[in-house]
Amino acid sequence: MDNANPLIFEKTKNRIFTKEEMYEDFYDKFDNREIYDMIRNIKDPEHPLTLEQLNVVDEENVFVDDQNNIVEVHFTPTINHCSAATLIGLSIIVKLMRCLPERFKTTVKVSKGSHDTEDAINKQLNDKERVSAAIENPNLLQAINRCLIEE
Repeated sequence: MDNANPLIFEKTKNRIFTKEEMYEDFYDKFDNREIYDMIRNIKDPEHPLTLEQLNVVDEENVFVDDQNNIVEVHFTPTINHCSAATLIGLSIIVKLMRCLPERFKTTVKVSKGSHDTEDAINKQLNDKERVSAAIENPNLLQAINRCLIEE
């Protein structure tokens, strides 16, 4: 375990939906809060805490362009030599793949200056062939799924 005593942050309050948003026929554009709500409860691979509680993800680092079908998420590992950074990124990617319509192009990156090997991690996370190979690996997929289980 790289960071035995991480700082724990307060969870964001749940989103309050308007009356209109509750209707089936209401067209609601995706926004950064909606994407954040999808990923905030992902479990950290090393701690029994969520990425939100560890401040690895936050709403300000989620960028959405619904019209152009683009979602970009920047995440910040708790320490700059976190060995689980690639697994965290893969967990975010898989969660978005499972939740978003196929029309979206998603990009997941380590926040600038937050990891010693951010360029290498970002290269891995944004290479479709590497991501596909990773999620075809049964052991790695099992580790990702453990991160995605909501209790």
